Amino acid sequence: MKTTTWVVVADEGLARIFSLPQGGADLVEVETLTDAGARADAADLRRDAYGRRAGGGTLSGSYPTASAGPDELHQEAELFARRVAQWLADARQARRFDALKIAAAPRFLGLLRKASSAEVAAVVTEEIDKDLIHLGVRELTQRLGGT
Repeated sequence: MKTTTWVVVADEGLARIFSLPQGGADLVEVETLTDAGARADAADLRRDAYGRRAGGGTLSGSYPTASAGPDELHQEAELFARRVAQWLADARQARRFDALKIAAAPRFLGLLRKASSAEVAAVVTEEIDKDLIHLGVRELTQRLGGT
């Protein structure tokens, strides 16, 4: 019986899902999930806070009333992890894959573990706590393609 293995490569704003073909061929992309809010850097979010400033210019001594810090970015990452986990749960329920390898930035890997259903967690065969999201398909295949 043929086993379908998927490989998930993710960080806090991008998840690339691949199928691992038989015979050593390159990974085949199945889906890409993105979350623009999680990918926005803290500086962008802090700049946005300046637009919500109370009062006039800098002469009045006013400062931003809020800035996006680690809490806001962490919340975005948690939401994205839940979205990825739900997508994987739906795909697993539809029997689209039998085994799963995950390579994710360490913090996001923890969020993904926490958000994953028991059914998905049961088919995870390998976890790699490295951010490999920006590698090309060939290099990902070399690093993650082995069984």
